[in-house]
Amino acid sequence: MSRGSNLNTSRVAASKGVAFSKSPVLAVRLPTWRSRVVLFVLFAAFAALAARALWLQGLSTQFLQKQGEIRYARTLDLPATRGKITDRDGQVLASSVPVKAIWAIPDDVQEAPPAKLKQLAKLLDMSDAELQKKLDSDRGFVYLKRQVEQDVADQIVKLGIDGIQTRKEYKRFYPQGEVTTHVVGFTNVEDVGQESMELAQQKTLQGIPGSRRVIKDRLGRIVEDIESVREPHDGKDLVLSIDSKIQYIAFTQVKDAVEKFHAKAGAAVVLDVHTGEVLALANWPTYNPNDRSKLTGEQLRNRVMTDTFEPGSSLKPFTVALALDEKRISPHTMFDTGPGYMVIADRVIHDTHPHYMIDVQGIIQKSSNIGTSKIALGMPAEDMWEMFTKVGFGQQPKWGFPGAVAGRVRPYKSWRPIEQANMSFGQGISVSLIQLARAYTIFARNGDIIPLSFQKLHEAPHGTQVVSPKTAAEMREMLEMVTQPGGSAVKAQVPGYRVGGKTGTAQKFLNGHYSQTKYIGNFVGMAPMTDPRFIIAVMIDEPGGPVHVGGDVAGPVFSALAAQALRAKNIAPDSDLTHIIIPESAAQGNM
Repeated sequence: MSRGSNLNTSRVAASKGVAFSKSPVLAVRLPTWRSRVVLFVLFAAFAALAARALWLQGLSTQFLQKQGEIRYARTLDLPATRGKITDRDGQVLASSVPVKAIWAIPDDVQEAPPAKLKQLAKLLDMSDAELQKKLDSDRGFVYLKRQVEQDVADQIVKLGIDGIQTRKEYKRFYPQGEVTTHVVGFTNVEDVGQESMELAQQKTLQGIPGSRRVIKDRLGRIVEDIESVREPHDGKDLVLSIDSKIQYIAFTQVKDAVEKFHAKAGAAVVLDVHTGEVLALANWPTYNPNDRSKLTGEQLRNRVMTDTFEPGSSLKPFTVALALDEKRISPHTMFDTGPGYMVIADRVIHDTHPHYMIDVQGIIQKSSNIGTSKIALGMPAEDMWEMFTKVGFGQQPKWGFPGAVAGRVRPYKSWRPIEQANMSFGQGISVSLIQLARAYTIFARNGDIIPLSFQKLHEAPHGTQVVSPKTAAEMREMLEMVTQPGGSAVKAQVPGYRVGGKTGTAQKFLNGHYSQTKYIGNFVGMAPMTDPRFIIAVMIDEPGGPVHVGGDVAGPVFSALAAQALRAKNIAPDSDLTHIIIPESAAQGNM
């Protein structure tokens, strides 16, 4: 058949409705299962997409919204203002001033012009290398400097560097600086108390910070407030018992004494006899809480509270008061102190001068170790131990002041006679200066002892009776004799006022032995004796040169401090003494 006839045949077939796919040329045979697999895969794909859409739009809504907010929403802390600290008369001792923290998003800052980065480093008071080191961090947020003054922060903002942000915070300022720092303390860069009352009253002062939700753009700028989550609540103000006038007087007198006697350190504390309030607490050396860049451990030590020492003869009144209260002796009971030494077992106890026959008043006035030892050995050791613990020696203080130490009083069952004798005149027992000052309130009051307070009180606390009012009155009379001609503390006299107290001089116990060259001189006294208002305790650590006894190094500090404090509080004079009387042959205090 010819080619033309075949073509005609195809045309005829097409005109009759023959399917195009029936053409032998186009016929393709596919297996049935293949089309079913393709159909199933398409169905599964659409089902997976539908499930994913349901998961994202229905079940994961909260998660996705949270992830979105992370990229643009922020919760900002709203710092609470720390409460002020004032003295008893409202004078500010510590307050918070607003400052700024400078922080950065390192990735954004890297694109800043080098000239602006150089200006930034200068404003932050750091080198270009220090700034670059901070900006090389792989974190998304880094502090460049905390507690930057407001005017400096404003200049940094004016630089307009992308990625540099500021955050409001507070910096503590102490108007009286080094004068009150051992009472007030200081805070760290996070505004958390680190020492003294700033630490002790942290919860009261700090307040409760607030927060708010905002939307920020990629450069960290706030573009919208979402909500205020929590309003900040400022801290409460704290009113201390400190009297700024007396505090300044105590500070300057201690500083002058340390410099005059070339001493290692010095300390003083002033107590209100009626209320137990701490009116002054001073230490030298000290530090400026507004600039602690060169702070050392010696400056930081609050010697009034944390240092313990053997009080020496200033402990004798407690031994004598116990014997008086138990009616074992009277103020006029005579004791033979011999030629100035006494042997107990294999140990020798000395007086600085031989006194021979002397009554109890003379034992206190002349500060006789031998006389005090004989009084002590006539009593049970347990009674002495109870007396010491009642006035707070060896007991952990509960005054709400951090770092206050307990001192040391060994259990009476282990005391040997020589140890009991030594403790009667202040050896073998350790106390802090503030413990010693508080213990003397039993003599200034009617034989009772009250708690101490570093906060201003509106009501006087109730006391615990230690000795009878009669014994307290007898002891006041003896303590006044100590400062009169013939006593061991004539340099503690105060013109215009009757005063009393007791000296103490102790050899420092170093490397297992008592030093022959290093001493601690102290004096604890009260004024005015007509109606005692102040207890003042002074301690001079390691005075240099030949003068080292308590009456000579601590007595004059008491005199000057008491005189100025009495006048500052307008307390009427109760004596016609116009000048300090120091006889040429004045007796020296014992150790």
